[in-house]
Amino acid sequence: MKKVIFACVHNAGRSQMAAAFFNAMADPTRAHAVSAGTQPGARVHPEVQTVMAEVGINLSEAKPQLLTDELARDAQWLITMGCGDACPFVPGLKRGDWPLEDPKGKSLERVREIRDDVRSRVLVLLSQEEWRR
Repeated sequence: MKKVIFACVHNAGRSQMAAAFFNAMADPTRAHAVSAGTQPGARVHPEVQTVMAEVGINLSEAKPQLLTDELARDAQWLITMGCGDACPFVPGLKRGDWPLEDPKGKSLERVREIRDDVRSRVLVLLSQEEWRR
């Protein structure tokens, strides 16, 4: 089974959305995702929970977690979320960086736009041949 890690600094917004969308859309017998951060926050941002609930994804129990070597051990991909120099690096993983705005403190309208961008990017990722093998 293939594993992708979606990572940002606080693991409280973008990476949580990406992992949730990936797991909702991927074939669970072929791939799954986790999210993590280099400096995990205390909780998922409330505005992120709200806009994800609007599309039927409940993040109320999601908890930010630290990106560790153990978590990355069996992963094939690391997708970072526009965190620039603060983005994590894990040797040996295929890499991608999605330059996404941090949703923290943004209006619900703007967080919806970020959510929809994340969903579109996950769909493109899942359309790649690698995830169908």
